[in-house]
Amino acid sequence: MAKNYFYITLLTALFFTTGVLAQDIKQPKTKEDTSIEGLNLYPNPVSTGRVYITSKKDSEKEIIIFDVLGKKVLQTIISNKELNISNLTPGVYIIKIIEEGAASSRKLIVQ
Repeated sequence: MAKNYFYITLLTALFFTTGVLAQDIKQPKTKEDTSIEGLNLYPNPVSTGRVYITSKKDSEKEIIIFDVLGKKVLQTIISNKELNISNLTPGVYIIKIIEEGAASSRKLIVQ
C-alpha cells in the first residue's frame, strides 16, 4: 500500500507542477489570434452584389468566403474597399479578411 501511495503522490505532484509551468509559458500570437483594427463591412445584408470593406490601415486584403457547410466559394485579393459578390447565391456566408498578418471573420448575408 505504501508503494502505491508513493507512486500516486509522485504522479499527482508531477501533474500539478507540469500544469502550473505550462500556464506560465506565454504563447506568441499567431495570425489567427489577431484581429483587424477598425474593420467595417457594409452593407450587411447585401442586396446589390457589392460589399465594402474598410479598416484603419486600408491596405490590401485577402478575402476568403465560405458557405455554411465550410466550402470555400470565393477567394480573392482586393486593394480597394469594394468586393464584387454578384456571383454568390442568396444565403448566409462566413467572410474571412486577412490584412497585414491580422485576420478577422464575420457573418455575411446575401439577399
